[in-house]
Amino acid sequence: MASPSVIVIGAGIIGCTVAHQLARSGARVQVIETRQPGQGATRASAGILAPYIEGHESAALRSLGRRSLDLYDGFIARLRADSGRALVYQRNGTFEMAFDAAAADRLRALSTALSVEGVDAHWLAPNDFADYEPHVSPSALGALVIPTHGFVGVMSVTLAAAAAAEARGARFTTETGAIRIFPLAAGQVGVEAGGAALAADRVVLAAGSWSSQITIAGAATVPVTPIRGQLIQLQAEPGAVRRVTWGPTGYLVPWPDGSVLVGSTVEDVGFDERHTDEGVQSLRATAAMLVPGLSGAPMTSVRTGLRPRGPDDLPMLGRSAVVPGLIYATAHYRNGVMFTPLTAQLVDDLVFDRGDDPALRDLDPARHGQL
Repeated sequence: MASPSVIVIGAGIIGCTVAHQLARSGARVQVIETRQPGQGATRASAGILAPYIEGHESAALRSLGRRSLDLYDGFIARLRADSGRALVYQRNGTFEMAFDAAAADRLRALSTALSVEGVDAHWLAPNDFADYEPHVSPSALGALVIPTHGFVGVMSVTLAAAAAAEARGARFTTETGAIRIFPLAAGQVGVEAGGAALAADRVVLAAGSWSSQITIAGAATVPVTPIRGQLIQLQAEPGAVRRVTWGPTGYLVPWPDGSVLVGSTVEDVGFDERHTDEGVQSLRATAAMLVPGLSGAPMTSVRTGLRPRGPDDLPMLGRSAVVPGLIYATAHYRNGVMFTPLTAQLVDDLVFDRGDDPALRDLDPARHGQL
């Protein structure tokens, strides 16, 4: 299909970057979104790129995350070139701390296992902390450093992708939500949204936690659960934290201006996007545990978002077995930012019928029923 028409449902980081990639490839793209771009789970993401931490217990998560991480340099370069915008993107590593013997044993074993896989990872004793993170807690028994990890400014990427997609002809319709997806004649797909009936050659469902609220003709409800994540931003001196720092209850992400993102809660509370005093206090305690000097740092913002969790914590990414032309790109849960470049590439291949990537076997939506 040389120049397919595509409707992308959702304008978070997944929806916007998919729209940009498809528009670059020559598709005629329309994005529909109930809010403004990036105002769902995206706004509360710290942007961590750390597949060897997030994927500790899952071979599939580690494998997919590693592949997506390898795509990130080129992905960011294309976004910078197409949008003309500055993007925060650093690959200066993660520093994961152990505070008890069991955690220390686990991280030592992980260091060895990753080294066998060819991943640069090494265990540090506390007397080596000063060369890496001089302000972290002296109570830690050691730390695992993975230099290839890093982070990205999620809102800046999302808005740059939206701007770059529009520059290539994509249209964004906001304050309009999709209600129903249904098959049409000649293989097209229909979308009912805001009282209007739309049609396209392909529809990409990238609505995150709200995917379950959209009716798909003949299909089961998309099994996505919204999981609230709260995140706070503290203001510190530049250099107080040098790299993404991880502990048993959360993480710190340092920005060049000295601000530090502290995350994140994991709360199954439905579609409630309010922050709570308890959540904020727990995040402050996490910051002080990892870097004691942050205990009195001013808090400049609180963010919340609903992460879309599927039954097995892996994304649902692939063609619908029920509605021809519908492509799922949802349920990324805590790895939406990590999987963004790979998701955009896989969706682009599906839209343009370039063949099935082996990764899609693990991500097939049909593993969760009639989808």
